[in-house]
Amino acid sequence: MIELVLQHLENLVGFDTRNPPRAIGTAGIFDYLKAQLAGFEFDLRDHGAGAVSLLARRGNPATVFNVHLDTVPSSEDWSADPLRLRVENERAIGLGACDIKGAAACLLAAATASKGDAAFLFSTDEEANDARCIAAFLKSEHGFRNAVIAEPTGARAVLAHRGIAAARVTFKGRAGHASGAAAATDSAVHSAVRWSHAALKLVDGYAKQRFGGLTGLRFNIGRIEGGIKANMIAPSAEVRFGFRPLPSQSFEVLHTALQACADSAGIESYAETFRGPPLPAGDVATAEERRLQARDFAEGLGLPIANAVDFWTEASLFSRAGMTAIVYGPGDIAQAHSADEWVALEQLDEVAQSYRRMFGHGSP
Repeated sequence: MIELVLQHLENLVGFDTRNPPRAIGTAGIFDYLKAQLAGFEFDLRDHGAGAVSLLARRGNPATVFNVHLDTVPSSEDWSADPLRLRVENERAIGLGACDIKGAAACLLAAATASKGDAAFLFSTDEEANDARCIAAFLKSEHGFRNAVIAEPTGARAVLAHRGIAAARVTFKGRAGHASGAAAATDSAVHSAVRWSHAALKLVDGYAKQRFGGLTGLRFNIGRIEGGIKANMIAPSAEVRFGFRPLPSQSFEVLHTALQACADSAGIESYAETFRGPPLPAGDVATAEERRLQARDFAEGLGLPIANAVDFWTEASLFSRAGMTAIVYGPGDIAQAHSADEWVALEQLDEVAQSYRRMFGHGSP
């Protein structure tokens, strides 16, 4: 089956679905998908801002397989054209090959090799931190009980992962000449740097907290910008950051603590821009019940089970909606978002075979 998987992957990688710029429409890659899925019924929806979803259904399945088709932008570090698949040293190399067009290719190949009931939800907004596609799907009368989210897990079923939050904090300074002593206190950039230092120190205090094999709080300052030039006191600055809490950690408590890391006079605004619950979603008791249900589901499918992971997936959105959700796909998260990202041919073949066996599981 690997030959068919690679054929699909070559075509999928060739479609430019980089996000940003969020310029994905309802044609192109979606025309290709529909052409490969003979015997399926389709529900194609444009949710705006490059968020497009396609629900493809054959028969009456109880499980929906979700895979996002958008990729991160490519960097200058790629050694060749990122939109042209290369197969070298038992690896398939191309933008999205690991995250997660490889999984999409596996689903297409498995669908061709099987007549079992199956349903696929393709989406294009996962990399935008703007889950319009999944939100709209979960509000519909979809009728599915289970969800398999095809992120890279090394061909093992993941039952639990961290939550995720993204936020923006802005600082207001007082413009002036940088030669004055007031530059030390009036600069918005200085306030942003002091806040960043305090936030990193705060995060260190959570290093020993544990949950289900995960340890500490993950935190990243992704962008700092502001000011005008070296001899001017910066009148404004902005910090974009994110954190990934353990299932046992409160988003609200963490936001309150982070907001308190700077003098309130320096902060102009503090706003959460995205939040994704942990997997499984719910309070401690509910999460454990859902974890056990997910374990039974994965074992019933004959899948090996992996430890909890640090990265976030949209599986938690399905879990929060009451569905049994697991994460299972080819590739290693270490390759995702990297230059020359790749996925092993062995895992592509293994996962395609697994998907084929999983079709129709639990259907009436």
